Amino acid sequence: MAYDRGITVFSPDGRLFQVEYAREAVKKGTTTIGLKFKSGVILMVDKRLSSKLVEPGSIEKIYDIDDYIGCATSGLVADARVLIDEARRNAQRHKLTYGENIAVELLVKNVCDYKQNYTQYGGGRPFGVALLVAGVDDLGVHLYETDPSGALVAYRATSIGSGRPVVMDLLEREFADGMSFEAAAKLGLKALSAAIEDSLSAESVEIGVVEKGKRFRRLADAEITKLIGKA
Repeated sequence: MAYDRGITVFSPDGRLFQVEYAREAVKKGTTTIGLKFKSGVILMVDKRLSSKLVEPGSIEKIYDIDDYIGCATSGLVADARVLIDEARRNAQRHKLTYGENIAVELLVKNVCDYKQNYTQYGGGRPFGVALLVAGVDDLGVHLYETDPSGALVAYRATSIGSGRPVVMDLLEREFADGMSFEAAAKLGLKALSAAIEDSLSAESVEIGVVEKGKRFRRLADAEITKLIGKA
């Protein structure tokens, strides 16, 4: 039980159980997908509504961090909000200090370092959230996945949340480099629909896009409805 409760204590077989439990919290989160296309990245999130009385606009799973960097989350929403605020502070500090937008990889590493601190010191717990960070900088187009341990991996297409196994299986079979925005959006919506086993609507899906030379933005309901109709 000491290994189970102490975040700073390794078990005899080299595991940190609290970090593994945080990963389980992510697995129970809403399905989130990120795909690179020819000139950018598209992020998609299933906005699971717990009741018909919930205002869909109050559920936010995709956030802008900087002009050309956006993020989608899965896991504990409150934990995600803290990490998003930390990422925004990092981006703003870099811009004020150097007069330029922060590089995507540097931003992700800074956030992951922040997350890693909560696995090494007592008195806290790991963040129960994973992030998909999409952005464009001078080095190109980027899509990163982070997990509660503070690890990061770059992907061409990936997924987090409860529907990850289904989505990853479909993406590994059908994803191709250099896809157009429309093709990537169609594949992402197809994967999201397969994961949640239900039809999609503008109220149940949130989509964010970043492209070379264009700022990160979240699509309006009319644009999402149009993409769903084409899918």
